[in-house]
Amino acid sequence: MNEMEDKEKQNCLRILVVDDETNIRKTLSYCLAAEGHTVIAVSNPADAADEAGRRAFDMAFVDLKLGEEDGMDLIPLLLSDSPRMKIVIITAHASIGSAVEAMRRGAADYIAKPFTPDQIRLMTRRMGQVRELENEIAALREDMQQMGPEQRIHSLNPGMQRLIETAKKVAESEAIVLLQGESGTGKSVFAKAIHHWSPRSARPMSVVACPAMPPDLLESEFFGHAKGAFTGAVRDYPGRIAACEGGTLFLDEIADMPPSVQAKMLRFIQDKEYERIGDAKLRNADVRIIAASNADLEKRVAEGRFREDLFYRLNVIRLRIPPLRERPEDILPLAKDFLIFFSRTSHKALPGFTPDAEQVLTACQWPGNVRELRNTVERAVILGSGEQIGTKDLPEHIRPAAGTPTIGDPVSLAAIEELHIRRIIAGTPSLQEAAAVLGIDQATLWRRRKMYGI
Repeated sequence: MNEMEDKEKQNCLRILVVDDETNIRKTLSYCLAAEGHTVIAVSNPADAADEAGRRAFDMAFVDLKLGEEDGMDLIPLLLSDSPRMKIVIITAHASIGSAVEAMRRGAADYIAKPFTPDQIRLMTRRMGQVRELENEIAALREDMQQMGPEQRIHSLNPGMQRLIETAKKVAESEAIVLLQGESGTGKSVFAKAIHHWSPRSARPMSVVACPAMPPDLLESEFFGHAKGAFTGAVRDYPGRIAACEGGTLFLDEIADMPPSVQAKMLRFIQDKEYERIGDAKLRNADVRIIAASNADLEKRVAEGRFREDLFYRLNVIRLRIPPLRERPEDILPLAKDFLIFFSRTSHKALPGFTPDAEQVLTACQWPGNVRELRNTVERAVILGSGEQIGTKDLPEHIRPAAGTPTIGDPVSLAAIEELHIRRIIAGTPSLQEAAAVLGIDQATLWRRRKMYGI
């Protein structure tokens, strides 16, 4: 598929036609379908509301007079299900007053009957361009909120290079992707890159961090809720699935998803169907799933803490992102990227690192991976006072103190072990994770800490 065909595919819209005249419905359907759009045509507001409740539409053509009913009343109802839908009112009774009222209620435009196919095509293309611009603005807004130099994926490590090429191939498919790796390795960056490389890139991407919300709120965040469904539900909320219709839903740290939500997510992945909390209406959505976890999901399945059927649904394409310690050749290039970025944002002119600082950065194991390296460089840029970043600007837990032994020095194994344990504990958020990095159990770590007075 060439670039032109990719662009045309991305500009295809899901369009709802609401008109009580059979000929108008057939004419519009034929004209729009010939342009590659997906069209659903109905004759009355009840059917229109039902279709809009089942699936998200990008655009709607709504007749102003639908028998005894007023198409104007349908505008807020359609927008409640799809707030970003572009509604065009069509009528044989055009007037300035009705046009103003349609716009006031939320219509995007207004076209008078009789109209030509060229008018419809022009209107549809214009609305498609507006939707595309809105998607780009939403993506830019999210990028600005999470702005950082690590958004660019590159590597000097052969294994990482192969992983990037595999991710690019996978992006072209519709397959579910499961990203696994330690905290801070860049799983969310990979997810965004896969979405960017995919045919869905012109559509929204929603990110939901599963550990960040209580179970009851997480379900609402995914599937939405109806007004009054629970205390605090003061208005309808469409949910993240509806918000990224046609795009990508990224489930970050899915291992922490509660069992009740796991069951509903499994149903959605299997059937592309879901229900909002407090609303029994069955809805459909076309969404690609990318999931990520720093936990061993197979172990959690064996322990009964994660649904086996959901795991197999997610485990279609599994990509393991290696920790930074397994690709040491990437440490300095990443650190230099971070240095350039944070020097600019801090309005400083720092051309690089001293040789000693580069040696310290390269020797560190980085238990927090790319995220820890990023934070270390940011801190050094903010606190540094020299012309270059030196060892004195680096955190104490990664820089060697005076007299600190290094590998190859004429010192005992115990001295090296003590130094290594101290650095790992300083660089991890908990003793449990420190023990995991060291490859020992917590009881052994406790004994070592007692031995060395840590």
